[in-house]
Amino acid sequence: MHLGTQQRNAFKLSLFPGARSALALQFTNVHLTLKWGSVETINHFRAGSGIPCEGQSVNSSSKHQTEHDAAMTKAIHSPRFSNNDGCAVSRSNEAKELGIKMGQPWFECKELAEEHGILALSSNYALYADMSNRVMSILASYAPRQEVYSIDESFLDLTGVPKLRDLSYEMRDRVLRWTGIPVCVGIGPTKTLAKLANHIAKKHPRSKGVFNYNDLNETQKTKLLGQIAVDEVWGVGRKITKRLALHEIQTVQELRTAHTPTLRSEFGVVMEKTQRELQEISCIDLQEHVPDKQQIVNSRSFGKPVTELAVIQDALSVFVANGTAKLRAQNGQAALLQVFLQTNRFKPEQPQYNPCMAVPLPQPTNDSLVINRWVQHVAGLLWRDGYNYKKAGIMLGDISPISMVQGDLLEPQANGGNRLMKAIDGLNSRFGRGTVKVSTGGMRKEWGMRQERKSPNYTTDWSEVPVV
Repeated sequence: MHLGTQQRNAFKLSLFPGARSALALQFTNVHLTLKWGSVETINHFRAGSGIPCEGQSVNSSSKHQTEHDAAMTKAIHSPRFSNNDGCAVSRSNEAKELGIKMGQPWFECKELAEEHGILALSSNYALYADMSNRVMSILASYAPRQEVYSIDESFLDLTGVPKLRDLSYEMRDRVLRWTGIPVCVGIGPTKTLAKLANHIAKKHPRSKGVFNYNDLNETQKTKLLGQIAVDEVWGVGRKITKRLALHEIQTVQELRTAHTPTLRSEFGVVMEKTQRELQEISCIDLQEHVPDKQQIVNSRSFGKPVTELAVIQDALSVFVANGTAKLRAQNGQAALLQVFLQTNRFKPEQPQYNPCMAVPLPQPTNDSLVINRWVQHVAGLLWRDGYNYKKAGIMLGDISPISMVQGDLLEPQANGGNRLMKAIDGLNSRFGRGTVKVSTGGMRKEWGMRQERKSPNYTTDWSEVPVV
């Protein structure tokens, strides 16, 4: 469809009902939302994607991997775990129908899983990130402007592009053939309506994976929006839904036609923007460049309780390496450092201790070695024996560009670290994260994340590439 008025168009792509993973794309605008609940299941892996499809043999020198792949060929349901295999945070449609709830602890539904042959998988962030990057690259080839909203969402501006429906089907087909991920597309004049159109494309098989809001006349739009609950609107959560209900706003159409001044006074300017987006007035523009972070937090819950300071310091060294790498990637430097330790608050019968300390640095820096020395010192000050520590982390704050240097009359200017950090980043970028690191970082395995059901890194590790 060619828009003679140069109207913006937003699409949203997402998974067909019943598929093993979900991806949503919107075009403003195209919105892409990937739901990686069961991206690893064998039904998702298709010929041509570099991953074995059903019926192919997989040879592996690892007994565990062979058993894992054998299980995958039989499984039809697949929730995915949160960190440390704690809760189900992503579920296939079949798992939802069996009653597995979002965020439900795994021990509560373990018997149900065994009864129905459910394959539950640990989080595999390397695989998710790689597949996300592949999909984003495919989408970028369709539009001059793209906003990568998150690991599973992307907006594309297709203003003035003709035959949007044909393009949508082509996009879905290419993503499916190149990555094995089935998707749906929703088209609308704003980002909010694109997300809503995607919701319709997912929920109604008659749409065949593509829904174009722009094709509806005003009567059809009113009827459609009157049938959709207001909590399906982007940015309208449970608490806001309850407050809207007090004003007799329960459907998208009622929100669309509500009294704007009252809406703004009760809910603020963000809700007014949402309403105007539903009225086809674009208020949320594309962000082509991700703004620099003002704080960088790196932390992790441990796979099992930690009772030794050396183990905590080892984990903190890894967090420093990851955090400072992100800091340097945005050409920033931090002037504030915070370290925190936590025991398990879900076990109140155990002694509780949750210390935290923030330290202003003498000079802003992004040097891993300098920040690591401070972190190790602060960790020693916070440490107390006799506690089972469940989590630790660092925060880098008061971030400024490296071009902004505030001199200190009492401290000599730090020099010589930039070339070393560039060399470290270059080697880690070429040969993999952690190739070059502080000697104390990652040597102890006691604090590692529990991933007992993790699928192989099919696309990111040569040693785990399947052999057909």
